[in-house]
Amino acid sequence: MLEGVTAQPPSDGMSSDPVSVLVLAAGEGTRMKSATPKVLHRIAGRPLLEHAVRAAAGVAPDELSVVIGHGGQAVGEHLTRLRSELDREITPVVQHEQLGTGHAVRCATEQRRPRGTVLVTYGDIPLLDAETLGSLLREHRRRGDAVTVLTAVVEDPHGYGRILRDHEGEVTAIVEQKDATPEQAAVPEINSGVYAFDAEFLTEALRLLSTDNSQGELYLTDVIEIARQRGRGTGALVCADNWLVEGVNDRVQLASVAAEYNRRLLRHWMREGVTVTDPSSVWVDGGVTLGRDVVLEPNVQLRGHTSVAEGAQVGPDTTLTDCVVATGARVVRTHGENAEVAPHASVGPFAYLRSGTRVGAEGKVGTFVEAKNAEIGAGSKVPHLSYVGDATIGEHSNIGAATVFVNYDGVAKHHTVIGSHARTGADNMFVAPVRVEDGAYTAAGSVITEDVPPGAMAVARGRQRNIEGWVAEKRPGTAADEAARRALADRDQSAETDE
Repeated sequence: MLEGVTAQPPSDGMSSDPVSVLVLAAGEGTRMKSATPKVLHRIAGRPLLEHAVRAAAGVAPDELSVVIGHGGQAVGEHLTRLRSELDREITPVVQHEQLGTGHAVRCATEQRRPRGTVLVTYGDIPLLDAETLGSLLREHRRRGDAVTVLTAVVEDPHGYGRILRDHEGEVTAIVEQKDATPEQAAVPEINSGVYAFDAEFLTEALRLLSTDNSQGELYLTDVIEIARQRGRGTGALVCADNWLVEGVNDRVQLASVAAEYNRRLLRHWMREGVTVTDPSSVWVDGGVTLGRDVVLEPNVQLRGHTSVAEGAQVGPDTTLTDCVVATGARVVRTHGENAEVAPHASVGPFAYLRSGTRVGAEGKVGTFVEAKNAEIGAGSKVPHLSYVGDATIGEHSNIGAATVFVNYDGVAKHHTVIGSHARTGADNMFVAPVRVEDGAYTAAGSVITEDVPPGAMAVARGRQRNIEGWVAEKRPGTAADEAARRALADRDQSAETDE
């Protein structure tokens, strides 16, 4: 299941016991070699932790807690934002010392004593979805075991805890890589680290954990053996899709998981009616929405909460962040941030839409145009080589090539207004604050510093004056002087011939 798709709470018809979810996110992530906590590294525009929390929230638990430690302040701030976005309570639990997974869960259960069933998952397994968590919960309830572990069978199990089973196939223990014998290390079934526990048993078992292992830590995996010793059931659910339990420990795994997540997102959107002409070069964040018959050309990145409506085309070579592209619009070779493109408008190639820009219906922002905090009205055009900053342009106006809206006086920004059905000449400068009213014209090469009345023609340029012989006097012997002398000689000779 993809981000943004809400799962229904698991319904197994067997139990209505409370459900708590613990997301473990306290580790330092030293292999990332980063000042940023591992769980705040991003894929598809969201931190790893956010993917995990969204999946956990998708099973509609009665309680949702996140164990934090390394980088706790930054992680806590993100949880505060996420709590508001998901509109549900998310309780941070601080693990002051990172003494293993068992210690992390103990910290959480001591702060909020759980009842019913406890699901434990991790903040660095971003592809795990609510549907899989729901299946684990249902399997746990169906069997009535003390512990149910989510497992996977992989070709290369190195680095993972191994699932040990008896001759009847029942789970007997989980052994970590460093503690495994050669025979145990050869087992291909691995522990994902995701569990469903009977809450009462879990609370009791956590008190019995020991640090008698190669790491000197409290292993949550040892709870399996404790359950077996007490005659309690220990089950497993094998996850058929290994990517769902793929963890992120370094930048290589981050890139690998991000690519797989993106592949799945694109596959989802293509099945919803979107054309992606080159999926290998298109990247889409989890918060992006796409309409039917959208076309994404090669080398497109859609980030944040960008939305592209039905029949629009984006790309090639376009990056949009938190932008809105409406029905039938076309955005080509463009960089955009917090901008809106109305129905059937055209942007690019080589355009830059900065924050606050809105291009009206059937409007045009053309080649080598930058716009910032600009309202460009329906049917109006800024075809090429211009900067439009802090401006309002009415409907069906045309802005001449090489126009600059001079909005900054060195201290403050000022606004320019161009009315509807106006025609401004090439190489104009509008020195804000200034207004060009409806139906007005401005001459090419003008510097407009005063308001232009409706229907007027504004001419603001010096009268041309030619200084004959300036090059011969000021730049004698240069290539320009030689060229001018030849041209003058040719002109004189032509005049004599005409006589």
